Amino acid sequence: MSDLFAELEWRGFVSHATQHLRRHLAEGRRTVYCGFDPTAPSLQLGNLMPLMLLRHFQLAGHKPIVLMGGGTGLIGDPSGKRSERPLLSREQIRENLQRQRDQMQRLLDFDTKEIRALVRNNADWLANEKAPLALVDFLRDVGKHFTVNVMMQKESVKARLDTGISYTEFSYMLLQAYDFLHLYQKEGCTIQVGGSDQWDGAPLFLVEVQEIVGGEAHGLVAPLITTASGAKFGKTEDGAVWLDPALTSPYQFYQFWVNTDDRDMQGYLKLFSLKPRDAITALIERAKKDPAAREAQRTLAAEVTELIHGDAARNAMVASDILFGRFDPRQASGRVLDTLAQEIPTTTIDGQDALTLVDALVRSGLAKSKSEARRAIEQGGIYLNQEREKNVERRIEPGDRLADGSLLLRKGKKDYALIRTGA
Repeated sequence: MSDLFAELEWRGFVSHATQHLRRHLAEGRRTVYCGFDPTAPSLQLGNLMPLMLLRHFQLAGHKPIVLMGGGTGLIGDPSGKRSERPLLSREQIRENLQRQRDQMQRLLDFDTKEIRALVRNNADWLANEKAPLALVDFLRDVGKHFTVNVMMQKESVKARLDTGISYTEFSYMLLQAYDFLHLYQKEGCTIQVGGSDQWDGAPLFLVEVQEIVGGEAHGLVAPLITTASGAKFGKTEDGAVWLDPALTSPYQFYQFWVNTDDRDMQGYLKLFSLKPRDAITALIERAKKDPAAREAQRTLAAEVTELIHGDAARNAMVASDILFGRFDPRQASGRVLDTLAQEIPTTTIDGQDALTLVDALVRSGLAKSKSEARRAIEQGGIYLNQEREKNVERRIEPGDRLADGSLLLRKGKKDYALIRTGA
């Protein structure tokens, strides 16, 4: 097999790893897992890095397991939290889990037999009513291997000592260790991966799992990503960037990547592009020579948006190019205009209405009155289908209509509106 560990180091996926992981990977096909929290209805962009990490393991011939925390989600991970999480119902956890699982279908191979990705739900062994986990057995077989002294050193616990942490959340790390133990015994899984916020507990899990089963267990954690400005990756002024198109549209998702700071671009390309090293290196060098072209941003935006949203990525890309003057709207398809209609103010009018440009500006909301519309036209600040219009008597002709009869209006540099025709 190829030197996967060296590839992961080059791409920036390795913050910490167990001592002999490179050798362990080189000796044969392994099974690796990563856990995901189903307390939200969708995965966030922050979840994309561990998924890409699993993808690289799979591309190198190893078998990934996506562990959905249907059981631990009923308790709540205390990591990064200053107070107790609200407990969700089992029904809500199941619904969230299914929605997240559907999103992973695009990211991992669930078909190729030898390396087919598996999805497991720890509720099957932690909260199975037909085969309940006996508390006394759990404490005898697992709990006795963990000392409270060491557990108190975990950052997620120390951060809560002043405000308090319930026994429920304190026990979370024991259940995480039991997950690894279960997957080791049932699936032959020997590697756990995750974010670096998990590392303070990972060595504890690994040492004790090895002690319990008498076998080899390894861990790798990737660094937490922050932007050059210090903000948390995957966050915008509007909040989290979601993988669910109903929560973050493909256009907004694409724009997140296009707007990436040049200082972050090299790291993002290595982490989130599946292109080979030489292609990424060449792209980085071109970006350094001509950063204003934003080739790296647009290339990565197209790749990641297609990975997550499929064909909708093309519509998002063309819609973006229209608004930034790189694509003639008269060449756009109806689907692209549908995408635009979700992102800019849109007004629907009767298809039989005769319109002047002044009327269109008023009806679109770009002008409050006809006199204001005329002044804006005379001053050269109005564009129809991205072409400047200075004729205040301009009428809308059939040839002005776009693919589905729409009109794209712009006032100034950034104020857009779309007029669509109804039946």
